[in-house]
Amino acid sequence: MNMNELLLQERQSAISRKLQTHGRVLAAELAAEFGVSEDTVRRDLREMAAAGLCERVYGGALPISPAGGSLNHRAGIARDRKQSLAAAAVSQIVPGSTVFFDAGSTNLAIATALPIDMTLTAVTNAPAIAAALIEKAAVQVILIGGLIDWQVGGAIGAKAMRDMESLSPDLCILGACGIDLAAGVTVFGFEDAEFKRFAASRSRHVLVAATSDKFGTTAPHGVVAASQCQCLVVERDTDGAMLAQYRDLGCKTIVADPAA
Repeated sequence: MNMNELLLQERQSAISRKLQTHGRVLAAELAAEFGVSEDTVRRDLREMAAAGLCERVYGGALPISPAGGSLNHRAGIARDRKQSLAAAAVSQIVPGSTVFFDAGSTNLAIATALPIDMTLTAVTNAPAIAAALIEKAAVQVILIGGLIDWQVGGAIGAKAMRDMESLSPDLCILGACGIDLAAGVTVFGFEDAEFKRFAASRSRHVLVAATSDKFGTTAPHGVVAASQCQCLVVERDTDGAMLAQYRDLGCKTIVADPAA
């Protein structure tokens, strides 16, 4: 291994450590720290992104979102934390309204946590969420159809878009793989992002409930800007200074009670 290759590995290892510790890294700051050009740093970040080690964003990079795997797999991860988020999110649902539940493990927890007597028209593209809702006699369930994506756990694509086109929910409970002030809400799948974006555009309000490890991370496909999330339901350990920036954008923040 020559010296240039060694220096390259050392830089990229240092960048990986910074991403894990601090989240977003900026090319200009890294260039000054390493004593190299910004072009060199940008090349490092491109190589790291191609290897799946980070996600390139304007001016730097973000860590890859931890949210991956099938819906059933994700539903079994951090179950208690998602139940706490669900209890807080339910408080934001108005009885008698029409709510779209996007496919997602936290959204499945929200559907499960709905009071048995809450009157609601619930729309979802996720069969697992529909199954949880149909157990609640006061909830009228509308299931969006189409090809079910195994990883998303819901219907996406042309048929799902056509079904969604006839609906105007009061609230969209949007699934997210990553959330960042600059990148906004992001997900791993291109068609999933298209459907989510359309569902959000059809809805009067957007709510996102997410575990703290999703903040400051990103996935390849953008859904909506952070400013388009009227309400964020977060865990108590989510960075307070960062949440203040979301509030400056007009996002209401609800902190979940871990005891819930």
